[in-house]
Amino acid sequence: MSEVIGIGAAPRRKEDLRFLTGRGNYVADIKRPGMVAAVFVRSPHAHARIKSVDAGAALAMPGVMAIFNGEDLKAAGVGGLPCGWGITGKDGAMKEQPHPALAQGKVRYVGDAVAVVIAETVEQARDAADAVAVDYEVLTPIINLADAIKPGAPLVFDDVPGYLCCDWELGDKAATEAAFAEPAHIARINLVNNRLVGNPMEPRAAIAEYNPATGHYTLWSTSQFPHVVRLLMGIFVLGIPQQKLRVVAPDVGGGFGVKQFHYAEEAVVTWAAAKVGRPVKWVCDRAEGFVSDAHGRDHVTEAALALDEHGKFLGLRVETIANLGGYISTFGPNIPTNLYGPLLAGVYTTPAIYCEVKVVFTNTVPVDAYRGAGRPEATFVLERLVDIAATQIGLDKAEIRRRNMIAKEAYPYQTPVMVQYDSGDPKGCLERSLEIADWAGFPARKAASAKSGKLRGIGLSTYVEACGLAPSRIAGRLGARGGLYESATVRVHPTGQITVLIGTHNHGQGHETTFAQIVCEKLGVPFENIDIVYGDTDKVQFGMGTYGSRSLVVGGAALAKASDKVVAKGKKIAAHLLEASDQDITFETGVFSVAGTDRSKTFAEIALAAYVPHDYPLEVLEPGLEEQAYYDPVNFTFPGGAHIAEVEIDPETCIVKLVNYTAVDDVGTVINPMIVEGQLHGGIVQGIGQALFENCVYDSGSGQLLSGSFMDYCMPRADNLPKMTIETHSTPCAHTPMGVKGCGEVGTIGSPAAVMNAVVDALAHLGVSHVDMPATANRIWRAMQSGSLPQAAE
Repeated sequence: MSEVIGIGAAPRRKEDLRFLTGRGNYVADIKRPGMVAAVFVRSPHAHARIKSVDAGAALAMPGVMAIFNGEDLKAAGVGGLPCGWGITGKDGAMKEQPHPALAQGKVRYVGDAVAVVIAETVEQARDAADAVAVDYEVLTPIINLADAIKPGAPLVFDDVPGYLCCDWELGDKAATEAAFAEPAHIARINLVNNRLVGNPMEPRAAIAEYNPATGHYTLWSTSQFPHVVRLLMGIFVLGIPQQKLRVVAPDVGGGFGVKQFHYAEEAVVTWAAAKVGRPVKWVCDRAEGFVSDAHGRDHVTEAALALDEHGKFLGLRVETIANLGGYISTFGPNIPTNLYGPLLAGVYTTPAIYCEVKVVFTNTVPVDAYRGAGRPEATFVLERLVDIAATQIGLDKAEIRRRNMIAKEAYPYQTPVMVQYDSGDPKGCLERSLEIADWAGFPARKAASAKSGKLRGIGLSTYVEACGLAPSRIAGRLGARGGLYESATVRVHPTGQITVLIGTHNHGQGHETTFAQIVCEKLGVPFENIDIVYGDTDKVQFGMGTYGSRSLVVGGAALAKASDKVVAKGKKIAAHLLEASDQDITFETGVFSVAGTDRSKTFAEIALAAYVPHDYPLEVLEPGLEEQAYYDPVNFTFPGGAHIAEVEIDPETCIVKLVNYTAVDDVGTVINPMIVEGQLHGGIVQGIGQALFENCVYDSGSGQLLSGSFMDYCMPRADNLPKMTIETHSTPCAHTPMGVKGCGEVGTIGSPAAVMNAVVDALAHLGVSHVDMPATANRIWRAMQSGSLPQAAE
């Protein structure tokens, strides 16, 4: 039965049928005629000079077609991987160093690709890769951030003095120093934001094919932004004209930012396909992904908060060292700077803030965006510090937040760190979360846990984030090397069905459903009559892809604009057919009518008439019904919310159990409440993973990754999680067409601090004031034995 399912409805996801019945089309599923396999030879050393690469024995092995190394690519004129976002700091422009697709002269982390083997089968390629002899001169690596900033530390890049890529700052230093001159209280914290590995369900993969008859290349890749890959790889790396390079990102099994970047493997297999004259396929295995996928987070921070005698915030000072890894990744420099510092204001009225970030090179996997990307790090610093301040001055942790929150009527609100929030209701989110979580009843639950020998704690986190990565005018000033608009085309077929071509990418978010709902709402077309097409640069107009919770905010807005254009043209066609002025034509629920009469035409009738232009005034009305729109917003959007976690700790085993979780989030207009809840739930789980389980650990001496498999890198499981209560308490965005704000990352932003505040609360009676993430049994045991000394009040 045909049904119009618009904004606010919760239909089942259109895309799920093919996934649940095994009909998804992932890169690893694709088979091309004559396809061969690629396997990369990766460095076992964190820091070493490459003295020689001997592939003689490997080339003689069965099935081996070719072996290429960095010098081969250099001789062929293959360029390095470009950075898409530069930053400028106190010391000038960042020190941007070459990032070759295959290492040249040096390797800079364990997993750095040194060579690629092309063979008839993946098994033959693996055997040959093992036989490639690389002679290394091993050098001392720099792994830990604390070591990187020491005088005389070994150089990651020989021509970059010291470790520093950029020394960045934001805020009013003088005003902040003045706020710290004579405050009633100063709360301080030193903390680590642990390094994470993204681990999407589907590992990365790439297939490249070259057609010598036309000079066209096709790359199938597990990418979140195929048009950007085509642009970066075609122009900067391989020099392929854009019209001769097609990039296809079919079904992609999760991204979380990990698949947002242009990776070396994409360029290498594309170049190699032309060299060997056969399609080349590379599929990353899980162990390889641990040492080649961009990592996330990895900060060390010292922060202080000045307060008056009433608990009002006077000033915030933050000093962070952020790990960039061995090379600059696509957006790496932007994450710990522009997406971190501006969010340190949080939901509070702190009048003076100063942030300093030293972005450093180390001999580790490059670090870039991972779900939340800078905003979870900022929220964690701020919300841990607020809890410490509350404890020091004897205020309830909810009350200290109330006293400092931005009032709903104060929006739009200009923060002291660049951004202006357009809308929000942080107190509304806070009060609703306290009610749902029964904050007032916690002492009774704590007493009940104590009777059973458990330590119970409760933690609160309030947050705001900037998402919908755009607008171009702001991003350009901050160092973006491209526009951040989005595009959509609405193609109405003669029978009234619709194909949408959208520049974003869907890799689990449910875009095929939510975008169809927008079109339903705008055009009154049945849900099942709408197809969403994305991820193919030969089919879809240029678009910027999916990341930073931008798809609905920016892509959905472009789609709404294109749909409005369809209605506008439909009114002109209807006016011609109904012999009326187009000013007298109305459109509602799929019907064009002459106002004040019973004369009308359905959307399907107008669609057919658009392609059968009998007696059209062609000088003013063209045939066809297809419209394209681009949208570049005037500001970021600012979702926010309040999260509350309750934990129990068994003092015998020191295991932390999450027993309750409440989230109340302001995500603006909700298009599909089921999909929003799923996005919030997933983000919360990833934040819980960081807080309690996940930790990417390197050996500080050798630079070997010690947590390089799921045996050592602990992922959250269903049985680690309680029943969650998730609600929305939304204020519409003031500047997006539909009032949407974005929801894909908010869960990862609010949850780590809520969980860790609960952990510290459970241990506070032992003198524990901070535990670094993840709160493993070992860390809890150590904290219980020694207690971290309470932060001294001043």
